[in-house]
Amino acid sequence: MAETFFSMFTPEEIALISASGTRVTLPEGWSPIWESTSADKAYVILSGTVSVRHDGEEIAQLGPGDIVGEAAIINRTLRTASIVALTPLELIHFTSETLRRLDVEMPKFHEALESVAAARAGGDF
Repeated sequence: MAETFFSMFTPEEIALISASGTRVTLPEGWSPIWESTSADKAYVILSGTVSVRHDGEEIAQLGPGDIVGEAAIINRTLRTASIVALTPLELIHFTSETLRRLDVEMPKFHEALESVAAARAGGDF
């Protein structure tokens, strides 16, 4: 994926999206999202790198500006991958309710989620 999730927004839109979530830090090695579990949260990475793993195999690495955990919330499915922090992380945490609200209230947010989902479905992480 050539651009990050946040690169699709203006600074003002990023501020609005960021204010909707809660800033959190996680240590290296932490796994905030687990494969085959229910979807109750998503994150935008502010700093650090995560490994995206399916059946224990790394399928991608994501970093600053990328979103993780959104697809299962929007699609109302179980998680299809686990996320493991390769470095300490600074993130914006979104509850499933907040993510769904932004998806409905902000058309550009919805379009960005659709773009990310389409790229990831094609294996273009």
